Amino acid sequence: MKLRSPLRTRQQPGLTLAVSRIPSALLGSVILIIALAACIGPVKPVPTQQSQEAPPPPTETAEAPKPIELAPSEAPPAVPNAPALPLPPLSLGQSTAPQEKEEMPMVEAKPVLVAASRESYMAPNATSGTKTTTPIMDTPLNVQVISQQVLKDQQVIRLEEALTNVSGVTTNRLDGQGGAQSIFLRGFETNTYFRNGIRFDDNVFGDPQQFANVEQIEVLKGPAAILYGRVEPGGMVNIRAKQPLATPYYSLNQQFGSYNLYRTSIDATGPLTNDETLLYRVNMSYQSNGSFRDLVTGHDVFFAPIVKWNISPRTQATLEFEYQRQLSSQDAQGLPLVNNQFISIPPRRNLGEANRLRTEKMFVGGNWSHQFNDGWSITQQVAFKRQHVNYGTFVFPSDIFGNQVDRFAIGGGRVTDTVTTNVNLTGHVNTWGLAHTLLFGGDYYHVNELNQLALVTDPSLIGVDLNNPIHGGPIPLTGPDLQFPTQSNTYGLYLQDQITLPYNVHILGGLRYDYVRATSGAGSPSPIIQNTPEANDAVTPRFGLLWRPQPWLSLYSNYVENFGANAGGLAFAGFDPSGAPLPGTPLKPTSAQQWEVGAKTEFFDGRLRATLAYYNLTKQNVATTSPNPAVALLGFSVATGEVRSKGPELDIQGELLPGWNVIATYANQDVRITKSNNGDVGNRLQFVPRNVGSVWTTYEVQQGPLNGFKVGGGVRVQDDTVNAANTLKSPGYALVGLMTGYSYYVGTSKVTAQLNVHNLLDKNYFTNADTVGGTFAVGSFATPRTFIGSIRIEY
Repeated sequence: MKLRSPLRTRQQPGLTLAVSRIPSALLGSVILIIALAACIGPVKPVPTQQSQEAPPPPTETAEAPKPIELAPSEAPPAVPNAPALPLPPLSLGQSTAPQEKEEMPMVEAKPVLVAASRESYMAPNATSGTKTTTPIMDTPLNVQVISQQVLKDQQVIRLEEALTNVSGVTTNRLDGQGGAQSIFLRGFETNTYFRNGIRFDDNVFGDPQQFANVEQIEVLKGPAAILYGRVEPGGMVNIRAKQPLATPYYSLNQQFGSYNLYRTSIDATGPLTNDETLLYRVNMSYQSNGSFRDLVTGHDVFFAPIVKWNISPRTQATLEFEYQRQLSSQDAQGLPLVNNQFISIPPRRNLGEANRLRTEKMFVGGNWSHQFNDGWSITQQVAFKRQHVNYGTFVFPSDIFGNQVDRFAIGGGRVTDTVTTNVNLTGHVNTWGLAHTLLFGGDYYHVNELNQLALVTDPSLIGVDLNNPIHGGPIPLTGPDLQFPTQSNTYGLYLQDQITLPYNVHILGGLRYDYVRATSGAGSPSPIIQNTPEANDAVTPRFGLLWRPQPWLSLYSNYVENFGANAGGLAFAGFDPSGAPLPGTPLKPTSAQQWEVGAKTEFFDGRLRATLAYYNLTKQNVATTSPNPAVALLGFSVATGEVRSKGPELDIQGELLPGWNVIATYANQDVRITKSNNGDVGNRLQFVPRNVGSVWTTYEVQQGPLNGFKVGGGVRVQDDTVNAANTLKSPGYALVGLMTGYSYYVGTSKVTAQLNVHNLLDKNYFTNADTVGGTFAVGSFATPRTFIGSIRIEY
């Protein structure tokens, strides 16, 4: 597919840009019409002999029957029990006409609230580890779930905030808004995430995840290649999106906070038809914010409708759409260095320039499933995503001489098209008295990307004074100077068997075959010099064993291998006579092996779960950023040989007492280079803290005059991190947060007012620092103490 130049898009607005967006605009308009119609809901005849007043929503009381167990994506909305309306007494032979007000016996009805699974901090099942709905206690893998209630209590609006609730997971923020970030799982960096099991590889620039339609987040620790193909061996993050419900539910949430944060989100779901064969859900949000950093602002618009068709009791189909447009600021955070020691400057001071990073994303997806009989079923997912990013002009400090800061500027853009599909056949059979859950599947993943860069390095044009930076207008760029087209195709076939043996022994086994073909090139800006296509394949196994001697205890172990073809990763090959970078040579495929042992326990009738694990993970041919900043800027990597990560992890989540929830994590991860030609054997891997932990707890009053009042808080502690050369250390820190909220009913609507405080002690720190030019460190300043309040209405 021929991709438009992102730079030319900026220089030639109007007809070309408008025409290119007609297909997505038409599709979005059609779905918008459907969504608006859905908000009206099905037209039902009004009974003539009954009151036309809307009945209250279904309530859940202590005498209510046990609800049907649902998959995580189908969980009911988080609306606790609304108060039942009192009914006048009826007796035989009496008129049902309204009585006089003073003669009507009034009965005060107070709801008896029962904690639903949706409001718990603990999820009983997860699909990410096996692609089947398997209880976590029966899964010989380390799978953690961040529930919807955790996201609400912490008022999470960024992925990095949510992932602090999982051990062994850290993030690296690259700007003042947190939109650009990398995820580290068990020490290994990844820019890959999954949405309902569908994979997306996204550059760190310009892909913030919107949370308006996020139901929960599942994190699978360790290699996940057996079911998901080329992923980093540290694990995978699977974002579960909200799905349509048959029970009408509507929510409006208004958030406001420090640094001019305003965020409005809407959630609406219910049936489109009386027989509930068509269901819908619409999630929308708008966000506007400033920052504690100068020249940093942001705006975000998000719209996500979804329609589900229950064709028959055995067959369903779903169509979904997402559109997101964001204007943000790429913020060059940095501190001067003298002899590798930080020189303090005010955190708000920005040594870059005002710029606008424009991101536009469109996602169209569909899936269908069919149940052949009680034992066999099939599902398929198909998705297309287009991401268009215009970098604007990103001015970056590079060196300092006295008070003069030299800077370079980078601009350009990127267009990325992703097409993916997967098919899974699941069966339940019994052989010789043993129960098997079989999974046969295949997937295809295609990425086509054009990345264009324009550079300015003239110090006289972009220098600035350290103590008194005077900001001018945008730095002019005349590019693109460089172009990097890449394309990759990945094919995978896999099979898996989950076996249940006597004495509560569970065995998990599986194999996967991967074939990856990747091409890339470079030009300045043309002609494009293509490198020789690189093709790799591999077979990787996974084995797991779990014994559950007691309902509250599971002991497990697993061995997993991983394969990564380094598609798009290139080693620097120098410049041609004209000064243009050569396409480079593909890095060797990566491989990894992990063994893990652990124990899982459940307490208080399954309301509280703890997972303790110890892992040893080794990865070969690790691709890392080139130590040469100029080469790293061009996107080239180096292979450091081998890196080993090992250590214990602890995760606790659930309910200690009615209304008292807790989630706690701890990881001690020793991540070091074990083989290298660069003389850095024994060095720690950059940006990975040795110790990191957190605890968060809330308590909600269950009865009495303070019924509905909630209070909570927590602390997150992180050890120091080092740069790639281990010559610069960023100190550790501890952050304290608090929350309070109150929920009450107005009629049948639930109203929740909430206030959260982040970084309560106003801790000032600078983390994940790395050197640029030897006299400057780039990294992330701590966000000062911030407040975020919200008012949410649900009915």
